[in-house]
Amino acid sequence: MPSAPAPSSAAVLPSWVRQIVDGFNSQAYSQFVLTGNCGDLFPVPGDAGGGLGSVADFIAQVIVPRYNVVLTYDLGNGLRVERGSDVFGRWSDKPEALSKSPRQAVELITLYLRFCANLARLGQTRVKVAVILKEAQWIAPEASRQPDVDAAAFLIREWSRDPALTGHDIATFVIADNLSDLHPLLRLNPYALQVKVPLPSEIELRALLERGAKTWPVAMAALREDLADAARQFAGSTLFNLLGLLRLREHQRRPIQPADIRDLKARLVEQSCPDLIEFLPPRLTLDALHGQEALKRHLRQNIALWREGRLDLIPMGYLICGPVGTGKTFLVKCLAGEAGVPVVVLKNFRDKWYGSTEGNLERIFRTLKALERCYVFIDEADQALGRRDSGGSEPAVSGRIYSLLAQEMSNKDNRGRIVWIFATSRPDLLEVDLKRPGRIDLKVPLFPTATPEEGFALLRALARTHQIELPEKLTPALRGLMPDLMTAGEVDALLADLKREVLTEKVPAIEALKRRFRDYLKPVPLEIILRQIELAVQECSKAEFIPERFRRSEPGQGRGGATAKGR
Repeated sequence: MPSAPAPSSAAVLPSWVRQIVDGFNSQAYSQFVLTGNCGDLFPVPGDAGGGLGSVADFIAQVIVPRYNVVLTYDLGNGLRVERGSDVFGRWSDKPEALSKSPRQAVELITLYLRFCANLARLGQTRVKVAVILKEAQWIAPEASRQPDVDAAAFLIREWSRDPALTGHDIATFVIADNLSDLHPLLRLNPYALQVKVPLPSEIELRALLERGAKTWPVAMAALREDLADAARQFAGSTLFNLLGLLRLREHQRRPIQPADIRDLKARLVEQSCPDLIEFLPPRLTLDALHGQEALKRHLRQNIALWREGRLDLIPMGYLICGPVGTGKTFLVKCLAGEAGVPVVVLKNFRDKWYGSTEGNLERIFRTLKALERCYVFIDEADQALGRRDSGGSEPAVSGRIYSLLAQEMSNKDNRGRIVWIFATSRPDLLEVDLKRPGRIDLKVPLFPTATPEEGFALLRALARTHQIELPEKLTPALRGLMPDLMTAGEVDALLADLKREVLTEKVPAIEALKRRFRDYLKPVPLEIILRQIELAVQECSKAEFIPERFRRSEPGQGRGGATAKGR
């Protein structure tokens, strides 16, 4: 019978480590596929590295501290004997020369495992062996389809299911950031236990901050009074990045201020997912949103329920639709600021390489789960997500992408913690199953101005941001010139150009505005705006969000429509 790995302090083990211990102690598994936050630092005994080490160090010193031989292999360093070089040396004194390629290394490890198993079977010395494959996605990648790679993946899988090996003191660990990056023989191996290594918990972050209060006193000077709150606010960061921040601030002699944590945490999380996500700081509120009173009232009710802990009443997601320039992204910034939570923008997660998009999504999802609460924003969602039946070069990959997104969006454990927001002017191009209730519970339309009075109110509100003074009331002369169906983006561009004219030609703003309106050309063709209004009306969840003008049915326009008034 194999003897189980013997962690040094089982009482305080993270849940993912207990999975490994239980899996091995029950003799159900001897191989463990670790994915997730595997590139982070982990607490290890001793002073080396300041009490923090790699996941391989953690496995060797905490999970298998009494194993005679610990072997590690990665593509850069080759096969290394981390413990028991004298024991292993009796079998092979120069393993590096025999393990130049992944297949050679895996074959050499396999031979040694069989040698140790045979010794035990013959009643001779029992040698406990742990094998750690670091960055295994480079050893047995998902999309290689090369004979040598397939052979290496096959042998690694054999370590987990060959009775001649599983009946002895052998534990193997396959480490990769993303499960989707691994060869199918390892990714779909039913004989190995898949273990997700999460981002650090608040307890682990607080432990690092407590140590920091002693080691980096200047950096921690303003945080030491409430370490629990600081740890909570840093949730989503890795220990590696937080450690780097503490060291940098200590070197600069700059204390970390509590008010700075939100921005610092955003920067740290972005470092963990380079070019995949971006944080929009929640500095605006719904007060900055012009008009849309019924919508603002409903959103504020949702936020109040969120703060009261009524997570069962919080929408799983929002779909914001409307013509281009109506302020969809601006609404998301205002919503986040009102709620006091960050907006995580999904950026370049789609990749042309087979399997890379799934890996990117895995990394993003585990980061989102570590955040306390957040909005996840996909702008131009019709372009970012595409169509499942688009006929592209990799339709099978697209199917898996939709499956991953749909599964995560409908995960009820995320309700009230992760709120998805899609924004698009073409909601008809989004897959129906992604915007169904249970994934997108509230569909919010944004519209251009419906009356001259609305247009002037929007114009005057934005004029103040450009330091342009306009009359308080809409005069009859200007009313007859007001363009129809104006958007915030359109008005902002108009005012920027108007300000230039006022400064260069020294004319009053109201006169320049009238002159511009007499020969006004809309930046977006009217037929496109009308079509996008119609789509927003069709998608809307609540009629109260639709202005009266756009509720009226028009011939050939279905549920509701709009026609151009005036100019």
